Amino acid sequence: MMVSTSGSAHQTLARAPATTKAQPVSTWNRVLDAAEIRSPHLRSDFTRQHKLVRRYKPQHYVATRLLLPSALVPHVVVATAFMHHTDNLLDSGPRRGRAGAFARWNEEVREALGMGHSTHPLIRPLLHAVATHPCLASHVEEFLDGARTDLNFTGFATEADYQRYIDQYSLPAFMVIANLLTPTADSADYRSACRRYIDGSQRLDFVNDLSEDLRDGRLAIPLETLDRHGVTRTDLEHVRDTAQVRALLQDLLGQALRTLASSREITQFVPPAHRPLVRTLIAVEERSAEAAMGKGAALLAKPARPPLPTMVALLLREYRHAWGFRRAAVRPI
Repeated sequence: MMVSTSGSAHQTLARAPATTKAQPVSTWNRVLDAAEIRSPHLRSDFTRQHKLVRRYKPQHYVATRLLLPSALVPHVVVATAFMHHTDNLLDSGPRRGRAGAFARWNEEVREALGMGHSTHPLIRPLLHAVATHPCLASHVEEFLDGARTDLNFTGFATEADYQRYIDQYSLPAFMVIANLLTPTADSADYRSACRRYIDGSQRLDFVNDLSEDLRDGRLAIPLETLDRHGVTRTDLEHVRDTAQVRALLQDLLGQALRTLASSREITQFVPPAHRPLVRTLIAVEERSAEAAMGKGAALLAKPARPPLPTMVALLLREYRHAWGFRRAAVRPI
């Protein structure tokens, strides 16, 4: 999936808190209790998605599980699972087959949203999340509306093409999660802050993943940007350490850092108990961009990862904040 925070950084984050791997399964049952998910069938559905997300999105799972209030965790988990499943349909197999698989999935999800029920083990808990957070439905539909942008992705000719990709796909995908974090998710100011975050995150992702994307035959840097810096695709593929290549990478990563910094106002729109997660998402991307800048042209050979101690300290700091909110919530009056 092209809309994501930096994969290599989040792999580092996922390795950070060793204690999370030892959490007993019963803690998940307490999370379901906190979310008032009582039906045995629904609990089974949510648990299935929880196990999948913990395995294929450990970075998201760790941050979500540690930093968000328990009552919100199952809904964020199932929204993540929905996006991952959709992404797999968009990215896996021959293009013609992908288009057909996505079309069937798109129809099934929309039909379920309209009818309010489904037999699909992923759509059932998604519908429960929609019932709990009604705004989620419109964001799911908007994400599906723009999904073909990723299905047909071949690269960008101009910066304007990149920005359209953000508007049509990356932002709607991020809003599937972001709308769950605040009751005012549809405010223009919140959406604008979210757009700045996902713009910076996506640009970082495209630069940090250059080595992997080029091996797969993709290039997500606008061609006009390459031309402006006097860099060719061949320069990138051959990991040429030239002044022009270094300037290109520094320019793109600098843009990402500036955009991420301007997105920090997201915290103004979410409840205090949700701010540790938001601050962590932004800080992880910033540390990832800084690590990438430090690699220079070597970034073309392998993605950058922030130092593990830095990520551990970041997560533990925000976990202390999150724990403080939880203690305050249960403190007797």
